[in-house]
Amino acid sequence: QATQPENSSTVLNGQLGSIWINIRDCYKDKIREMYNALITNGEKTKFGYDYTIKYFEDHQNVVEACVKANVRQIVYTSVLSDSHPLNPSIENIDHSFTEAIIQNSPLDYIFLRNSLFAEAFISDYLRAVDAKEEVISKNMGDGRVWFISRRDAAFAASCALSNDLLHREVLNINGIEPISYQNFLDIANKATGNHIAYNKLTDDELYAYFDSIGVPRDTDGDFSKSPIQATSEGMVSFGTTVTEGFLDVPVSDFVKLTGRKPLSLSEMFENVDDYLLGERHTVE
Repeated sequence: QATQPENSSTVLNGQLGSIWINIRDCYKDKIREMYNALITNGEKTKFGYDYTIKYFEDHQNVVEACVKANVRQIVYTSVLSDSHPLNPSIENIDHSFTEAIIQNSPLDYIFLRNSLFAEAFISDYLRAVDAKEEVISKNMGDGRVWFISRRDAAFAASCALSNDLLHREVLNINGIEPISYQNFLDIANKATGNHIAYNKLTDDELYAYFDSIGVPRDTDGDFSKSPIQATSEGMVSFGTTVTEGFLDVPVSDFVKLTGRKPLSLSEMFENVDDYLLGERHTVE
């Protein structure tokens, strides 16, 4: 049994189903070996029941591995309104489960509940520009989102890792202001000189649209010709979450944690190439 080193901690990233180890070498190899053992035995899964059960098993195994390795603290990147029982997002299922098993383990933890990443929406907007589309269809209604950059979310995680005063904390990592998707388009159009309009759709109508352009509903689908490297089930359920107000959370801990304000959408569009999704791995 290894002696627990000081200042050891782990970031468990539920959104990607993976972990980021940032601990001394005597822990890194031990947990990596345990984690590799569990993921190499996994099978390709899909959203829905099979996907959820697989994630439950994976995340349970990772938490147990951290306990066995005497990891001092887990920093888990989750999502806003994760603990709300009526949150309709499909991703919320595995996030809420993972938070619960960590809270009921001997581990110390910090939960960083991130808002939606601006890069996903900026990339989708520029995709529509390149395709010469005049309209973008969403099922987000007039719901508001405090968009956060992935860079800001990563900075928040690094601050949490280096903070020895936070224990068993749940923090909301929000952007600088709440905006609707129409507000997002207004900012994007002003920054780029385009005039893309917003077409509000129902959930069923958005599923039909994604089907028409070849976006798979789950990770069993063929992404080779999909213009968007994400599942429609995940995107539609997140849109429902926005419409119903679950991501309009006015409490943010970003400034308190990091000591600075988060980036605005206008600032991101000024250097837009730095705020794109980049390569995606949809079946991981």
